[in-house]
Amino acid sequence: MRVLVNISYLGTHFMGFQIQQHERTIQQQFERILKRMHKRPIRIHPTSRTDRGVHAYEQFFHFDTELNITPEKWRYAMNSALPNDILVKAVSFVDDSFHCRYDCVGKSYRYKAYVAEERDPFQSGLRTHIKESLNYDKMNEAAAKFIGTHDFTGFCSQKTEVDSKVRTIYQSEIIQTEDGFDYVVTGSGFLYNMVRVLVAFLVEVGKGHRSPEEVPSLLEARNRSNVPFTAAADGLYLEHIYLSEQSLIQDFGEDIKIHRKKSLQND
Repeated sequence: MRVLVNISYLGTHFMGFQIQQHERTIQQQFERILKRMHKRPIRIHPTSRTDRGVHAYEQFFHFDTELNITPEKWRYAMNSALPNDILVKAVSFVDDSFHCRYDCVGKSYRYKAYVAEERDPFQSGLRTHIKESLNYDKMNEAAAKFIGTHDFTGFCSQKTEVDSKVRTIYQSEIIQTEDGFDYVVTGSGFLYNMVRVLVAFLVEVGKGHRSPEEVPSLLEARNRSNVPFTAAADGLYLEHIYLSEQSLIQDFGEDIKIHRKKSLQND
C-alpha cells in the first residue's frame, strides 16, 4: 500500500529535508517514526528536497507500508510523535504506480523580504532583511522576463548535477508588501539554488545595479559568473506542489499544455 503525506514545516532548525548523518532533517524525523512503527527501516520519497533553513507551506512525500491503518490514524500517529515545527496536514492512499517526484508537474516558491534600516530579530529566519530601498517596478519587469522555457545554467548553483538545466517558468512576479516584497515563482521544476539566485539578481535590479534588459543575454550566456550572488535561505518557502496537469491548467490556463510539452522535450 502506498501512502501519500501532505506536510508543512518551519525549516529554521533543520539542516534541510534530505537525511544527513547525525543531523536534524525532515526526512530523519519521519523515518525515525516509521521505523518504530514498522520495526524496520522505511524510506520516504519527497516531491522536493528543500535546503537548510528553507520552509514549506506544502510538501509531499510517499512511502510503502503493509500496515492496515486508516489515513486519519496515520496522521494522528505521526503528528503525536513529531516536534512542533512539523505538521502532517493530510494523509491519503494512492496507486502503487504513483511517485511523488516523477508525478510532480510543478512547484511554487515564495521568497519574503523586508526593507528597513535595522534588522528585526523577530523576523530572523522568516524573512530576509534588505537595507537599501528598491525599485519594485524594475524588479517586476525583470521577473517577467524569466517566464517561459529557458536554460537556467546561469541562474543556479555550479554544483547542480543534472543533464538538462532547461526549465519552464509559468509565473514570476514581485508582490509589494507593507514593508518589503514577496517574490512568487512557479515552474515545472527548479535547479539547485535557482530561486535564491533569481532573487539575488532581482534585488540587484531593485537597487539599480543591474537592468531588466540584461535577462535575455544572461540566459543565453549560461554563465553563472555573470550572476555571482545567491540570496539567503531566510525567507524562502516551498508554497505549493502541483500533482496534476489539470491543477496547473486551473491556475494558469490551457496554454500550460504547450509550455509543458516544450519542457518535457528538453528533460
